[in-house]
Order: sequence, then C-alpha cells, then structure tokens
Amino acid sequence: MTQASASVAVFLSEARVARLATADQWRKPHVVPICYVYDGRSFFTALDRKPKKVPGHKLKRVRNILENQNVSLVVDEYDEDWSRLRYVIVNGKATLLRSGAEHEKAIVLLNQKYAQYSKMRLTELKTSVIKIQPHKIISWGKF
Repeated sequence: MTQASASVAVFLSEARVARLATADQWRKPHVVPICYVYDGRSFFTALDRKPKKVPGHKLKRVRNILENQNVSLVVDEYDEDWSRLRYVIVNGKATLLRSGAEHEKAIVLLNQKYAQYSKMRLTELKTSVIKIQPHKIISWGKF
C-alpha cells in the first residue's frame, strides 16, 4: 500500500474535488469530476443522487471499473501565480462497496466533508461507494 507524505495527505484531505479517470476493457478513457474523501490510506466517492442520465450502477465509470479496475485520480490547485501550481496523481485499483463496515465508514466520512451529502440520505438509500486503493502517488509543486 502506498501512502502520501504528510503535506500531500493534508492537501488530499482538504481538496474539494478530483478528476477520476477510468478506462473500459479496450482502454478507452473516461474522466469525470468527483467529490471524495481520503482517509490516509484509501479514497472513497459515492454514487450520489446528483442528477444523472442513468442510474448509478449504469454510469460509465462504474461499468469501466467492473471491466478494468485500474484508475487514476488527479487533484490539482491552479493559481495565476504559476509558482503556486501543484497537483497529485493517484494510480490505483477501484472496487465497488455496497455494504459493510468500510462502506459505512466511507459514508460517514463523506457526510462529514460535504454537508450536501447529509441531505441526500446516502445511508438510507444504500448508496454504492467507489473505493480506490492507491498503488502510486505522484506529487508535483510545493507541498
């Protein structure tokens, strides 16, 4: 298991959005912005109730993960002062959590980080969660 340095971990914990890149069985990429939490070991993002064209289990990112567990996350910070630019790329394996202690923990952490999630009743609606177990964390910029 790969862990981030202390300063990178703080950045990852505080950032509000990331980009999740998945690929299907033919390696065709798909990238979406996500809200997520980082517990110091893994990343979690919910298949929440924001408006979507299809149910959560039919989302392209979910279908891709079921075909190919290799994913990447990009968490970045832009500034007009380019000496302050920085980013983190996380490469890892994704799995879907539908229940269990780890799923419940992820929902609690997501509710704590994003007030909007507490209004969505993620626990009651048995919302699935994507877990990303990093195997490589790359950072660039000042941390």
